[in-house]
Amino acid sequence: MRVLLTGASSGIGFSLAKELTLKGACVLATARRLDRLEQLVEQTRHHPGKLNVLDGDLTSSAHRQRLAKWCQEHWGALDVLINNAGAGAIGPFEQASADRLRRVMEIDFFAPVELTRLSIGLLRAGNRPAILNIGSVLAHRAVPNKSEYCAAKFALRGWAESLRVELAGFGIEVLMLSPSTTRSEFFDSLVDTHSDNKSRSLGSMSPERVAQLACRVLIQSKRDMILSFGGKALVIMGRLFPKLTDRLLEKTSVDSKPIQSSDR
Repeated sequence: MRVLLTGASSGIGFSLAKELTLKGACVLATARRLDRLEQLVEQTRHHPGKLNVLDGDLTSSAHRQRLAKWCQEHWGALDVLINNAGAGAIGPFEQASADRLRRVMEIDFFAPVELTRLSIGLLRAGNRPAILNIGSVLAHRAVPNKSEYCAAKFALRGWAESLRVELAGFGIEVLMLSPSTTRSEFFDSLVDTHSDNKSRSLGSMSPERVAQLACRVLIQSKRDMILSFGGKALVIMGRLFPKLTDRLLEKTSVDSKPIQSSDR
């Protein structure tokens, strides 16, 4: 299995690269931090699969083209594209800059969408091809003080649902994994966010467990798997009791402080 994986330098992506190579997959992993990718190479050196890395910024069109070109030159096709790279932000929408919204949307939506556009031709030539988008519970039910992140994940989910139908005739599956809070470095690199702003959630899951479930989604061709009891409960409550859910979220939302100019 030939896999292109984004956001591989930490968290879910780091664990996914290890899980996939452990299962014998050939993986091209990409992220901005070369030192972390080199650590990943070392940790997977004795796995049955093969890990290749290519560092770069996924929001760069040139880097996305490099990834597609590498897959074409080395593999001639692609079996799985995993859109995992992402970024978040915390704080009231009113107090945020327009740049925060654009940066989150660029990383979480436009970059994976455009990488997918470049990869469709490669996937058509692949074996049991699939696109796996790492979404979020917040793509199903939005919460306060994460409006930009929710917007990006809702957009990704809507685009994926449309793409799923468009690509069905070519045998390309479009799948989504929707984790709740994952114990990773995600919250250490929030976009344009006050350092005192914290996220509250119903439990959390390790990146290793999320990676295992992501592989299950691929094997079982699950359209959209929502992870964690708390995440599922939030989505169900939001559908059945939207006003009550709004009131509960209002009472339990993050403690947000204004973003100062020095923080940007």
